[in-house]
Amino acid sequence: MFGIPEYLIWLGIVVALAAVESMTMDLNCIWFAAGALCSFFLSFTGIGWIAQLIVFAIVSGVCLTLVRPIALKHLNIRRTATNADRVIGNTGMVVETIDNDVPSGQVKANGQIWTARSADGSIIPEGEHIKVCRIEGVKLIVETVKEAVL
Repeated sequence: MFGIPEYLIWLGIVVALAAVESMTMDLNCIWFAAGALCSFFLSFTGIGWIAQLIVFAIVSGVCLTLVRPIALKHLNIRRTATNADRVIGNTGMVVETIDNDVPSGQVKANGQIWTARSADGSIIPEGEHIKVCRIEGVKLIVETVKEAVL
């Protein structure tokens, strides 16, 4: 193919994809490198380049769709837990009325004062008990609760 031995083309693809993966660490290119590696070994059998391309596509697709989610789950490369994450799901009390339109509002949760916004956009008056839904930047996104367990 193109006057270059097929195994060298596949080897070059493997090296290039592995290099890109090592720079990005997104677990995207490595699966295509696995497909290229299979085609690299297949090229020594004398099978045509169309069959090699098909094997490349199948192996890459299978690895990408089946193995990548499992690898991401076990490696957990996207999420770094912080101490702030401990406040999610906890309850607290509004110390300054929460009004997303102004914007204003503060809550006390886990013994700390946080800037807060309402999850549904409603105004939550001072003294109300809240539950922390999530964190966006440095703000807690909260909702009111009927009974607080403090």
